[in-house]
Amino acid sequence: MSIYDLINDYETERKQAPESINAILDFYQKKYISGDIDITEYRAVYHYLHRQGAISAHEYA
Repeated sequence: MSIYDLINDYETERKQAPESINAILDFYQKKYISGDIDITEYRAVYHYLHRQGAISAHEYA
């Protein structure tokens, strides 16, 4: 998995570039919630993006 793969997935589905790394994380959270990806894939994406500096919309408090 690379950031380029995640961006490509986002752009393919959304038909636009992500505004930020946080938008990519939110995109994958929605995919998990809707059942499009499983917990294993979501966790891998979450941890990868979090290490890159992404912050989930759910982490703002």
